[in-house]
Amino acid sequence: MDSINPGPVIDSKPSSSFDQSCGVLEQSQNLSPQHEALNTSSQRVDEATDTSRESRPNGIFIIEPNHPRTRDSSEGDIERSVEFFDDKERLDSSAVTSSANSVYVVKQELEQPPYHIFSMAKKRQLVYIVSLAGLFSPLSSNIYFPALKEISTDFNVSLSLVSLTVTVYMIVQGLAPSFWGPISDTKGRRITFMGTFIVYLASNIGLAFSDNFAALMAFRAIQAAGSAATIAVGAGVIGDITTPKERGGLIGIFGGIRMLGQSVGPVFGGIITQYLGFRAIFWFLFGLGALALLLIVAVLPETLRSLAGNGSIILEGIHRPLFYVQPSTEHSSQELPTKKSVTVSSVFAPLKFLLEKDVFVTLFFGAIIYTVWSMVTSSTTALFSEHFDLSNLELGLIFLPNGAGCISGSYLTGYLMDYNYKVVESRYRKQHNIPVDISIKANELLDFPIEVARMRNIWWIIIVFVIATALYGYSLSLEIIALPLVLQFFIAYTATAVFSSNSALIIDLYPGKSASATAVNNLSRCLLGAAGVAVVQLIIDALGSGVTFLIFAGITLACSPLLLLEWYHGGRWRMERAGNLEKKAEAKRARDLEG
Repeated sequence: MDSINPGPVIDSKPSSSFDQSCGVLEQSQNLSPQHEALNTSSQRVDEATDTSRESRPNGIFIIEPNHPRTRDSSEGDIERSVEFFDDKERLDSSAVTSSANSVYVVKQELEQPPYHIFSMAKKRQLVYIVSLAGLFSPLSSNIYFPALKEISTDFNVSLSLVSLTVTVYMIVQGLAPSFWGPISDTKGRRITFMGTFIVYLASNIGLAFSDNFAALMAFRAIQAAGSAATIAVGAGVIGDITTPKERGGLIGIFGGIRMLGQSVGPVFGGIITQYLGFRAIFWFLFGLGALALLLIVAVLPETLRSLAGNGSIILEGIHRPLFYVQPSTEHSSQELPTKKSVTVSSVFAPLKFLLEKDVFVTLFFGAIIYTVWSMVTSSTTALFSEHFDLSNLELGLIFLPNGAGCISGSYLTGYLMDYNYKVVESRYRKQHNIPVDISIKANELLDFPIEVARMRNIWWIIIVFVIATALYGYSLSLEIIALPLVLQFFIAYTATAVFSSNSALIIDLYPGKSASATAVNNLSRCLLGAAGVAVVQLIIDALGSGVTFLIFAGITLACSPLLLLEWYHGGRWRMERAGNLEKKAEAKRARDLEG
């Protein structure tokens, strides 16, 4: 047998063991009275084979179907295959260890089905589709920035008042996924995507025909309600089809394609505004949105695990795309699981995630980073117009470094997270002496340091973000346009790296409710970001851009110890939450039995 040493001891119990035949690491179990009776039976077998009672390790046994069976008369017809170890050397070379009343059991089980039957190529294809859908949230936000001056002139309102449409967009962008997320986690990903895009298309028609500022503000809010949820639902799809080991790179692809809108949006906005007027922007978005909706209807299958399982359930009705490849009959099932219903409480249920210490710490720091980055982005048009004489087209082009930083930050961080996961997994295997051919299901192992895997390189990222932000405001006064643009690249790169790490960690913490968890992530970012965008121009007018961004760099640095809390205590908080959930489940089972 392959060897494995005891894992970290928690409350005098070893933390984990593995299933040798299936390659699945399992949590340790306490010895039950049946196990104790089994030990008594094994002692009789041991005596019959002249093995010294003193040399037997207490409470250690292995169940293997290929061994000759022994029958314990005290257990009736229950049959067990039992093997005790005669000496410490043989025990140490075995796959079975114990501590106090805990035991590691290696057992032969039926082969477990894969987490999802889709190939990696198919998973990537789905990630590309949901990433294109998620592109509309940043695209709709950023394509608008170069048109702010023309909108101000057309509606005869001040630039600061037009900037309120950006604030309103961000507020609704934060709130809307909290409504769509629970629907996505109960009714399905496809139907939610369709609903959000129908709302989005209608809003763009309204924006194109708006003839007063109030109508523009209202339809801008509706546009945010339709586009913002695509990120949460897309994250839900990724959570449905991927394991933590696969997730980092795919999260990077998801973020990178989405952030393409951050890069090209202002360029398109500048070109369209200069040659066709700002209203043509909304017709452009309408056309792209219609194409995205057709793509989803045609090829995106339902992935919600309560409806589609691991991809082996045959889809019907609205859950089935127009071009559908039926799963293999080896895995398929004709029946859908029981559908969940959406209630008022389920819409607000994701807010409870904020009460969890590890979730709150992660989301709050991410929201700080998002707010500072949003203030840099939203103030770009006004600051560069003040310091440099630029046309509408040039005002669009200056957003390219920001967008390039977002794309590269997301892509590279995704691959870096995959590498970090492998490093942490390798250390975990070495610590527990787990053979490389035994797969690890991190979601099922409370002592697997998933927080470390996702945050391993966060420290240098934060340092670069703080330095670039502190220098950004002062660089504008030098009136060398390349300097603030380079700093914008580094601000965007590091900010997006934090967003990607946060998103992956939140999905890891709540894999079954990834859309709702991502919605809360979006809520915390956008609400705090909206507040920052609303006041940034006022602060710049009062203090100057140099002092303003120096202050926000200092705030970011002051909040960075929150990451240390997650690094050192996140695993313990996660274990406490799992223990509380188990206690609630046991109490519910007890009530059901009494009833």
